Amino acid sequence: MRYRAEASGVTLDRDDAAVVKGMLDRGDRQHDIAAWFGVNGGRIAEIATGAKFPGIAAASATDLPPQGPYLSGRQAHQLLRALLVNQE
Repeated sequence: MRYRAEASGVTLDRDDAAVVKGMLDRGDRQHDIAAWFGVNGGRIAEIATGAKFPGIAAASATDLPPQGPYLSGRQAHQLLRALLVNQE
């Protein structure tokens, strides 16, 4: 029997789509963009192909997050643990 994880509930809106398009224009990898937003790479592909948010313009370079790659979940967890240990 197959089990499916619950949906994350993370959705992208028009403002997010503009940032996604700006990141794509900058040359960011779809994988890194998906990691930044915490979504499946398929959502980024839908924006890249125009299947979603076709009329939205790309955000300007000054409105974009820093270029990836970004920390993985494992790396973020290790960093958080190290920070908490150092607080004690």
